[in-house]
Amino acid sequence: MNSYDVAIIGSGPGGYVAAIRCAQLGMKTALIEKYATLGGTCLNVGCIPSKALLDSSHHYEDAVKHFEEHGIDIPGEVKVNLKQMIARKQSVVDQTTGGIDFLMKKNKVDVYQGLGSFKDDTHITIKGEKDEEIEAKNIIIATGSKPSNLPFIDIDKERIITSTEALKLKEVPKHLIVIGGGVIGLELGQVYRRLGAEVTVVEYMDRIIPTMDSGLSKELNKVFKKAKFTMNVSHKVKSVERKGDEVIVKADNKKGEEVEIKGDYCLVSVGRRPYTDGLNAEAAGVKLNDRGQVEVNEHLQTSASNIYAIGDVIKGAMLAHKAEEEGVFVAETIAGQKPHIDYNLIPGVVYTWPEVAAVGKTEEELKEAGVDYKVGQFPMRALGRSRASMDLDGFVKILADKTTDEILGVHMIGARAADMIAEAVVAMEYRASAEDVSRMSHAHPTFTEAIKEAALAATEDRALHI
Repeated sequence: MNSYDVAIIGSGPGGYVAAIRCAQLGMKTALIEKYATLGGTCLNVGCIPSKALLDSSHHYEDAVKHFEEHGIDIPGEVKVNLKQMIARKQSVVDQTTGGIDFLMKKNKVDVYQGLGSFKDDTHITIKGEKDEEIEAKNIIIATGSKPSNLPFIDIDKERIITSTEALKLKEVPKHLIVIGGGVIGLELGQVYRRLGAEVTVVEYMDRIIPTMDSGLSKELNKVFKKAKFTMNVSHKVKSVERKGDEVIVKADNKKGEEVEIKGDYCLVSVGRRPYTDGLNAEAAGVKLNDRGQVEVNEHLQTSASNIYAIGDVIKGAMLAHKAEEEGVFVAETIAGQKPHIDYNLIPGVVYTWPEVAAVGKTEEELKEAGVDYKVGQFPMRALGRSRASMDLDGFVKILADKTTDEILGVHMIGARAADMIAEAVVAMEYRASAEDVSRMSHAHPTFTEAIKEAALAATEDRALHI
């Protein structure tokens, strides 16, 4: 039986990053993955393939709608080749997962393919092509999450689908009904809207992206309506039924009236649930809570002191980069170091176009906490860079403490917001004031000038270009 300092169950961003960091710190490390490729949901059926399709569909939309204005004439009809688009997406996935294989070899991490289950708190059985058992002093659970469902929906993976199937459709839907106006539903909805599908979004809450600042929801809703999405908020779905190639969704609107929506595909994107199937956690003395999450303390230790858990399988935002931070945190904790994560400063991003990104507190949270704050906001359309690229939608909003001027939250929607949010994270990690950021030179012309201008607006309402 092979023996290890650390064994990690699950090879998503949390698991594989934990493996690399453990190996860097001199620990003999094993990584267990039940699927044939490493990388988990994110690399195989999540973040990476969805971004590939978002980019491809964006190119198509530009060619159809904007090239002419840029002075680019394309003779004949521009057509979607969905088969090639999906094939390109898959090649991106294959390259990325192959990169993880390389990193495991480079860092001398032993990879086992099969389903990892606890025999006890130091032994794991691996059911794969051959059944194996390994021993480890420390174990990290990084088993991730799966798409959630509503109890009355029968997902057939053909017409009533999850994000996994939406990434490999054989045709562009005529009418895609999206249940859930969160990150996943809106991103994939935008892919197929660009490719010509009619898209209807049905959201239970009173706004889309309901966990983000309401100003971002409002602006993104405006953009989506302009793109001719049908947006139904405050709608409670009560049945989803397939009849041949048609899907019928029935929901109650906020007045309690029944609404019927018919389409040829229905994407169920109502969040994700922690995945522990087959883990046999109880054999190791690992407790789960009533939501199926692995319970952990502030050191990410489970109820068994030598077993840790990270990522989507524990509490907190289900984000690849949160899992990565936790993977490093646990590796360094096992090595006797004293790492730290500030969960308030883990950014959230929606990769629609315009992109949406945020870090820190929302206005709603500050109001609820009774914090005195000030707001500085600057529209993207006032930037020369935005006019040059024809990306005029959106804004940057900075929330700062009214007394100390410390930045408490940054919320942005616009071109390249996903990349720009890192500046806000750096500023807040170093507890910068709005004035600190306003006095930093930002290259001109760039989208990031909106951050400086919003900081100026928050300082003494002295934005320069508005």
